[in-house]
Amino acid sequence: MSDYEARVRSVPVEAQRLEDDGAIPNNAELPLLVYRQAVDLPRQDPAAVFEALFTANGWPAAWRNGIHPFHHYHSTAHEALGVFSGRATACFGGEHGVRMTVSAGDVIIIPAGVGHKGLEASPDLGIVGAYPAGTGPDLCRGLEEERPACLRAIARVAVPEQDPLYGDRGPLREHWR
Repeated sequence: MSDYEARVRSVPVEAQRLEDDGAIPNNAELPLLVYRQAVDLPRQDPAAVFEALFTANGWPAAWRNGIHPFHHYHSTAHEALGVFSGRATACFGGEHGVRMTVSAGDVIIIPAGVGHKGLEASPDLGIVGAYPAGTGPDLCRGLEEERPACLRAIARVAVPEQDPLYGDRGPLREHWR
């Protein structure tokens, strides 16, 4: 077991199904997954913990940043977010979706098609983003003209072999059958 794996806690999974709102398609088959306080983060370079865990589990770490302040979704990839510092309130599912606050140590797994938007953030917010190996995100905004192609693309995105945090023993495959 690596030092990074030793930092992972077994936590309950919050699963939220989000229906199509007419602009943001969301994903009727796969729920949004939230693992609260799933990682014990060190003081020095906490982002490196998420980068190592995600990458080791087949979700190569792609970026460090925050959450875009506008509604958007990805039709070509699922996305994992690891909050390594601060806190944020985000809306998932479109204009009338669910609002939740996430904080350091949380992991959010967003299925292809599920909208997300940053609403507020602490000045120290830091997030590592990752996508399953061999996939990459597009940026869709819920425009009527992009919808037909996006719906086709979402239907083609495969369920990943591994959970980005827990690997092959993780709850993702149980929730995403």
